[in-house]
Amino acid sequence: MQKPISLSFSHFGFFVSDLQKMKLFYSEVMGFHITDEGQFPNGQSLVFLSRDPEEHHQLVLTAGCPDQGAFNRINQISFFVEDLEELKAFYSSIENESVTELQAVTHGNAWSVYFFDPEGNRIEVYTHTPWYVSQPLREPIDMSLEIEDIFVQTKALCKTLPGYQSRDEWQKSMNMLMSAK
Repeated sequence: MQKPISLSFSHFGFFVSDLQKMKLFYSEVMGFHITDEGQFPNGQSLVFLSRDPEEHHQLVLTAGCPDQGAFNRINQISFFVEDLEELKAFYSSIENESVTELQAVTHGNAWSVYFFDPEGNRIEVYTHTPWYVSQPLREPIDMSLEIEDIFVQTKALCKTLPGYQSRDEWQKSMNMLMSAK
């Protein structure tokens, strides 16, 4: 049996209409660092951004977004934070920014904050919970609550849902499933 290829998220690239506006959003609001920027010989401009010193880029913004009409081909761009405390801090920092449709939710297995960037791309910033429940699940949470209260409410919700188990138990079953293939 052939060993599976080890894949993990590397970076995300997308076309933008206003390169300067998007560069400022991802560097100033989202906290990315501009690692490079320039143009191809044909004049197409790119900006490379990262929050990881080991990665040259995690995002690539490319000028010249083609007219796609009303449909955005990007479902979401997801960013991970270490814990609920960081997620609450991020939520507080972005509440007064120029983002639209700011929502805090739990998926049972994660706490997430969703919003749209200036060009309508959905962003998710999330952290894991200690539990797993069957997906999909999307329930609003109140980020003004204390961390302990969010934790208690989420656990109570998860205990009522199909598939409820600890994240550790779920990861063990996934490891067994994935190593069997």
